[in-house]
Amino acid sequence: MKLYFERFTIPLQKYWETHPKMVWLLSILWVLLIGWLAFFWHLGSIGLVDETEPLFAEAARQMLVTGDWITPYFNGDTRFDKPALVYWLMAIAYRLIGVNEWAVRLPSALAAMALTVLGFYTLQRFGFPNSKVGEMGRWGDGENNPTTSSSQSPVPSPQSLSAWIGAALIALNPITIAWARTGVSDMLLSGCMGTSLFCFFIGYATKDESNSAENQKKFFLNISPWYVAFYVLSALAVLTKGPVGIVLPLVIISGFVIYLGNWREVWREMRPIWGSLIFSAIALPWYILCYLRNGEAFIDAFFGYHNVERFTQVVNRHSAPWYFYFLVVLIGFFPWSIYLPLAIAKLRFWQVKKWRNSSRSSQLGLFALAWFFGIFGFFTIAVTKLPSYVIPLMPAAAILVALLFSEQILFVTSKKFLITDKQKFQTNQGLFWSGIFNVVLSTAIAGLLFYLPSILGYDPAIPDLHQLLEKSGLTIRGFWIWGISAIVLVFLLQNRRRLPFIVVANLLTFVAFLTFVLTPTSFLLDSARQMPLRELSAVIKEVENPGEELFMIGFKKPSVVFYTQQKVDYFEGFNETFNYIRKTATANPNRTSVLILSQSTHVKPELLDTTPHQVLAKTKAYKLIRVQVSGD
Repeated sequence: MKLYFERFTIPLQKYWETHPKMVWLLSILWVLLIGWLAFFWHLGSIGLVDETEPLFAEAARQMLVTGDWITPYFNGDTRFDKPALVYWLMAIAYRLIGVNEWAVRLPSALAAMALTVLGFYTLQRFGFPNSKVGEMGRWGDGENNPTTSSSQSPVPSPQSLSAWIGAALIALNPITIAWARTGVSDMLLSGCMGTSLFCFFIGYATKDESNSAENQKKFFLNISPWYVAFYVLSALAVLTKGPVGIVLPLVIISGFVIYLGNWREVWREMRPIWGSLIFSAIALPWYILCYLRNGEAFIDAFFGYHNVERFTQVVNRHSAPWYFYFLVVLIGFFPWSIYLPLAIAKLRFWQVKKWRNSSRSSQLGLFALAWFFGIFGFFTIAVTKLPSYVIPLMPAAAILVALLFSEQILFVTSKKFLITDKQKFQTNQGLFWSGIFNVVLSTAIAGLLFYLPSILGYDPAIPDLHQLLEKSGLTIRGFWIWGISAIVLVFLLQNRRRLPFIVVANLLTFVAFLTFVLTPTSFLLDSARQMPLRELSAVIKEVENPGEELFMIGFKKPSVVFYTQQKVDYFEGFNETFNYIRKTATANPNRTSVLILSQSTHVKPELLDTTPHQVLAKTKAYKLIRVQVSGD
């Protein structure tokens, strides 16, 4: 029986067949559109966000100012938290477009864009099984002959459909957008690691296409160019965040090939000796030079504290329960995370024999599963836990969900798709109950946004946050977006053939929420929280006397160091600050005054009453004071 959707998809089929170049053009425009919306739209329109982002921004600026491209510095001290690649890229961006927020965040945005592009390319080539694996659906010609020919399809080819969905899911999820717009090393690591894993799989899956002697001669050192790219990108990942940049890809790949039982074959293909030389030539020089320059201090801080201790101990009070990353993935990959369990179950990964008998090009879903659980398991075991640690697994999650939805959309839009009644029932049941959970969570988000202004805690940096949110109307706007989304989802759940199009409804909802709520909220929070510090930093640059010291009392905001471009001394309270000034007076006979930046609630009137001072500027949360110290 002819399906309802075919009245729309048959004309699309004819256009697809007669205008293949236009389809490619639309695909390119699609990737550029979602990349621009997710990563580049208003990228530099808000100031640096304390506390981490300014640390990277200032360390990169110091490299540019001092010409020391080996040792990172912040506020006069060495900063061995992360390797040098992210600082190098920021410093290069400073030279090209100036020292500004755009330059700070450009490496993260470009890394996320590269990940989206290569994810699209990988799904375009291998995004749909061309052979039956277990009881998964297959693309057929109506006579039990599997094929991937787009000419058989009344909708875009299966690969293209999964590529379009997958690219959108890679880019348009909360955690990726947040860190792609932040000038830290996490998204650069995810970009380098993710693209290296994509390159591995492309090299692995195209092995059968490159067996001829003619093709082998084209390979550098008899290695597939994709494997070479894997080694290069893994080296860049190590230059971004340390050993984890190669350890995690090796864990993922090892688990994948051991499961399939072809690890010896893949080991030989990858030419590990030559690969190690390529990797070492890129990754090791900076580590060697930094050690020669800084000695054991570098080893102890970088490898000891920021790598070994973070894995084996709680660092900076970043502890969390064992289920922490379940919540991070649920929220950080929402709303697509709702469908992850079904996407994983659809793979039937427990059918080892059938997976081992499948072609390499049909194993992308299994590889994404190894990728997802490799990173998830590694950081669940680690003692120190942060939400940003699992950013690199988001592309794998996107692939899993994209494969699920692209397959299900093709089930309901094509009578040429072969699927048993049992499979159809199981899939519909899974989508239906996942959709119910989607409705519940969407309704809960709508309710949370409605009451958000009244339940937020007090933030001394934004004393009037409640009033600002109520006046802006942004939370009410978000309430309507998610409330309407829940209603649309209920409508789609009424008909089993509409179920796969939940992904479209969620995508439109997320884009609307990003455009009309999240982005305006970022401007609101920036103007209330960060702009006062930028304005005071500008005042400091205008009024500071030569050699005048700057003290920050009661709080630490590294953005002041970046925007004033001078060293800042931090103290807990006024008494501690004044004791320090008196003790160092002898060593600083030329000091006549100091600048003090403090939160308004930390100012001690009784202490200032006995000390000559001048209030130079103030905001709702902060005061800038010049204190005369001569003669103390």
